[in-house]
Amino acid sequence: MSQENPYDEFLGDREPLKVLPGTARNVERILDELGAERINQPPAPGKWCAREIVCHLADCELTFGFRLRQTLSEDHHRIQPFDQERWAAHYDGYDVRDALATFQAVRKWNLALIRSLPPDAHGKPVTHPERGSMTFRTIFETMAGHDINHLRQLDLIAKKFAPEQAELTADD
Repeated sequence: MSQENPYDEFLGDREPLKVLPGTARNVERILDELGAERINQPPAPGKWCAREIVCHLADCELTFGFRLRQTLSEDHHRIQPFDQERWAAHYDGYDVRDALATFQAVRKWNLALIRSLPPDAHGKPVTHPERGSMTFRTIFETMAGHDINHLRQLDLIAKKFAPEQAELTADD
């Protein structure tokens, strides 16, 4: 773990390469639990709905993939941050299943890259303008912590709407 990873608290002592492969399956399970009618319901005013979270995960996976590759291919690479809220402004145009498929495909591609590297490549330095110096490994640790954070949010959304679903089946 590293201090440069803003999602360290979520990752804890878990190995990122054990977390990363299961995220897409967990997202798919939660979406199935929610059902098509609930994926667009935000848990509270001003909060992202499940579809928006999955769109965000797809966007971030693309971004993380770019950061991983730039870190490996350039010396002294400086990561370009992005404003997630500005990117989210376009999420109304995206289908949740397309977002999940994008996330799954790019995650598989990113994992292939990470697993193909010798462990010493994980120490390649990179700089984030807001977080300072970090390494290639910090990027994929951040990915894993970010996954856990959003999986928890999706689980909370599913639990929030679960009583509604139970009431509907009890009345049938």
